[in-house]
Amino acid sequence: MKQIITALALACLSLLAARPATAQESDGRIRLKARVGYSIGGTAPIGLPASIRSIESYRLTPNVMVGVDAMYPLSDKVGLQLALHYEIKDMDGEVTTKGYHMKVKMDDDELEGLYTGHVRQKVRQRMFTIPLQLTCELSRKVQLRAGPYVSVLLAKDFYGYASDGYLRKDDPTGVKVVMGDKEGEWATYDFGDDMRRCQMGVAAGVDWAFYRQLGLSASLSWGLTGIHHSSFKTVEQTLYPIYGTIGFFYKIN
Repeated sequence: MKQIITALALACLSLLAARPATAQESDGRIRLKARVGYSIGGTAPIGLPASIRSIESYRLTPNVMVGVDAMYPLSDKVGLQLALHYEIKDMDGEVTTKGYHMKVKMDDDELEGLYTGHVRQKVRQRMFTIPLQLTCELSRKVQLRAGPYVSVLLAKDFYGYASDGYLRKDDPTGVKVVMGDKEGEWATYDFGDDMRRCQMGVAAGVDWAFYRQLGLSASLSWGLTGIHHSSFKTVEQTLYPIYGTIGFFYKIN
């Protein structure tokens, strides 16, 4: 992690040192934007595994983003932007599985094996995100931006329950444990302590100034590190945070 952050810092210094002469055409002032948005997405594996048969439901959650961007012009068209955003990246969904590896608690017993049935999953993430992006002005009103980001989580939870199904302990021919479809008959799980405090990824977006200082924005962020520690193997696939955000921005100067 430290090596990656150091490499990003060196890349920024190189860009600043090597900026073209056309940078003199800009006024050199740092340009500030305030922005607010709403994110839709979730934590998911890359490619839906065969053990997840269908997505039964997806519930909207209060995934609000607020922040400030500071852009330094490298030329009349290109800039380097550093931002600080506060983000909520929650998820609430339900899937149907068959032979899905899980570790759950039922009454006072901890069970691990292959589960077939319904799984409700809730993810709660509160974080500060620092994106470092190159910007490109396509016109006076349209700007593209892309680059890496680092997120530091302030609060995190990953929990849910398994219901209306059964678990084969240890292997496909193990003892069959049945879970009901009513509260009290479910099996629960909680892997919040196994989540990373720091996430890294890449993001890209577009800003469109539609009226004076006001504008619309859209972006997509894709986590490169799973939300759990690399040593966590209870969930068989690595889960990545993938979110799209739409919102508004205001040019402060």
